[in-house]
Amino acid sequence: MNPYLNFPNGNCKAAFDFYQQVFGAKCMFSMTWGESPMADQAPNGDGSKIMHASLQFPDGSMLMGADCPPQYGTPFGGFSLSVNARDVAEAERAFAGISEGGQVTMPLEKTFWAERFGMCVDRFGVSWMVNCEAKASA
Repeated sequence: MNPYLNFPNGNCKAAFDFYQQVFGAKCMFSMTWGESPMADQAPNGDGSKIMHASLQFPDGSMLMGADCPPQYGTPFGGFSLSVNARDVAEAERAFAGISEGGQVTMPLEKTFWAERFGMCVDRFGVSWMVNCEAKASA
């Protein structure tokens, strides 16, 4: 399953550039509305907005998104994108990056199930969870 984010405020490119920086993701595809056969349907007539983009994360997972026309856009809510870090250092780096300019809703900390777990809403209104699972004891 690949999550698809519809940005109703026209900031898909900024968000995806930010996610590339924070997570080391690679842009696999990006097309503006103006570059597409649907240029006349661009949100608010702005052909520079993203019609479709996809990012591949280092673990192989994909995130896709677009700047959607206002009639199809809704504010983000009711879900979180969850990142599973390999170790505490990666969790701390990812959480510091993704929460920068956003709002921390649960600080990154040790829990009974994880070495680190935290939640935030990034500067684009997307909810995130960062988790680093506890090591199994022998």
